[in-house]
Amino acid sequence: MAGTDDAVAAGDDALYVLTAILLTPAKFPSVLGDDYPEACAALGLAPLADGYGLVLGQDGEGARWTVVVDDVSLVAVAIASWDCGMEYELSPDEDSMVAALPGWPLALAVAAPGVPAPHDPEPDPEDGDNAPLTPPDTETWGPAQRRLGADEIALQWAAWRDQIDDDQFADTTGGGATPDGGGAAAADEASGEGPEDVASGHEGVQRVLEQARGYVDTPPPLGRVRSAFASGDARTLRADGPGWSMVARTDDIAFILLDDEPGEVLPVGRGAELPSLLEALDKMAVRPV
Repeated sequence: MAGTDDAVAAGDDALYVLTAILLTPAKFPSVLGDDYPEACAALGLAPLADGYGLVLGQDGEGARWTVVVDDVSLVAVAIASWDCGMEYELSPDEDSMVAALPGWPLALAVAAPGVPAPHDPEPDPEDGDNAPLTPPDTETWGPAQRRLGADEIALQWAAWRDQIDDDQFADTTGGGATPDGGGAAAADEASGEGPEDVASGHEGVQRVLEQARGYVDTPPPLGRVRSAFASGDARTLRADGPGWSMVARTDDIAFILLDDEPGEVLPVGRGAELPSLLEALDKMAVRPV
């Protein structure tokens, strides 16, 4: 998290930086969309090949602003430094600033000290279309909550994986844990029927696997399939599509979440087909630079 001594220009005021986010084909806030172009469109941005950095903060009046910059490396270094507990003054120069958007695209639980509470800036009468950014609704199950659930599984893979006994399900069997109302439950909060209680050949899982196979032959929009580091020589795969998200390890199983099955996390066993599918998806996936 940034220190609030950091400040960049936002409109006519300085911006007290609270945090920053990458918006690139390989790493973007998945709550905003199933792929990189969709996430960019949610912010009214063109999907540049190199992506953007999003700097979130408040101006001197407390208003929320999102400053978009094209200096992705600078933002990446700042995020890495903060993650390591190090101070880093994130101050992009004006030449790198693409836009200053009112509001925040994601909910933040922090605020800058010494300024009024976070609020949307007053609308600009000369720009009637510039409505403030607001976080997607995650109070009820839907695409945003489904993607948040997949994010949590990717972050807490070991905890989710420990719930699954390989002897209890065959390839493409679904069932198991249930995320909480926010779509991102930890494994120790999960509940639901065990994998052995669900018949093999789950229709929704079969549909997802068929669409994922289609990605290998016909590449989807950029960012729909992403590959990240995992333990050993494995990779963590994340794939999304219309109404579904999948998280997998290339050397292990997969988990699937569906819009039309609220709160359910469906495990998919290795079986005969999953390993080759994951290998093919990993080869065509977008990877962090």
